[in-house]
Amino acid sequence: MPFLSQLTTPAGRPASLGLALGILLMLPLAAQAERIFVSNEKDNTVSVIDGDTLEVVETIGVGRRPRSMAFSSDGSELFVAVGDDEAIDMIDLETLQVVRSQSSGDDPEVIRVDPNRPYLYVSNEDDNIVSVLDYEARTRVTEIPVGVEPEGLGISPDGRWLVSTTETSNMAHIIDTEAMEAVHHRLVGARPRHAEFTHDGREAWVSSEIAGMVTILDMEETFDVKHTIRFDVPGVPRETVQAVGVVLTSDGRYAFVALGPSNRVAVIDQQSYEVLDYLLVGQRVWHLALNDDESRLYTTNGVSGDVSVIEVDGLRAIKSIPVGRFPWGVIVEP
Repeated sequence: MPFLSQLTTPAGRPASLGLALGILLMLPLAAQAERIFVSNEKDNTVSVIDGDTLEVVETIGVGRRPRSMAFSSDGSELFVAVGDDEAIDMIDLETLQVVRSQSSGDDPEVIRVDPNRPYLYVSNEDDNIVSVLDYEARTRVTEIPVGVEPEGLGISPDGRWLVSTTETSNMAHIIDTEAMEAVHHRLVGARPRHAEFTHDGREAWVSSEIAGMVTILDMEETFDVKHTIRFDVPGVPRETVQAVGVVLTSDGRYAFVALGPSNRVAVIDQQSYEVLDYLLVGQRVWHLALNDDESRLYTTNGVSGDVSVIEVDGLRAIKSIPVGRFPWGVIVEP
């Protein structure tokens, strides 16, 4: 160990091996740049963006029509729903290679991972069910009937509740993950797309694309509609304001909602439900992801084929990153 032999004590004498090792352990380690993964629906690829350079550093080939993504509970794999292959591709995060694939049922749209078990929840749009897969045993656990054309899924932080949105039924179905059945059904706006829980688990925010609104459900007691938020972007045709992806900061400060063809992201006060601002991004903004320290928000812009990077403190877009054709989902490695 030539480096260790060069270490000395304050008096200038060579350090003992034990002392040298202690000094070495106290030296700062280089931080690994965060990685952002983007599913490109038309290219059948996943782009990997380096969080330091904000450039694409890798492109991973996957199955046909990749959309939703999720990380395994241990953080070793990235799961990608490949709709036209009716499967979940599983990417090893060390090699960035697809190492296996698991059958998902018809047209997997959105996937979520159970925080307590090796279970993957899959919305099967053509079958009107939510499939539950064991990704370690590679088996199908059960199927949960919901409404017509299930799309969005949101899981509570403790894993107890799963919200499934169904596009044609215009419903949010609240699933008890212990009983594995939908126990509450709530009418929301037209064509609900996404469900997201607050970090304390007390609310679920459900976006509705055609209605251009967000419905907030009380997940503590009644499971009823608690509040609704509608969007009106000045100078933008009402029909282009289509609510899709939703993310919520963990401190309860902001909610961000992608507004589709309006090319805007709404900024909302999580406590008052007041719309604070509309941020201009790329064309047809679809889904969103915050990085680990929530200093940046990444958006996928399907028509312009890029990712917008938003500085959360300043609430402004700072960069556009070209990716593949029709980027759909985005997720940041924890």
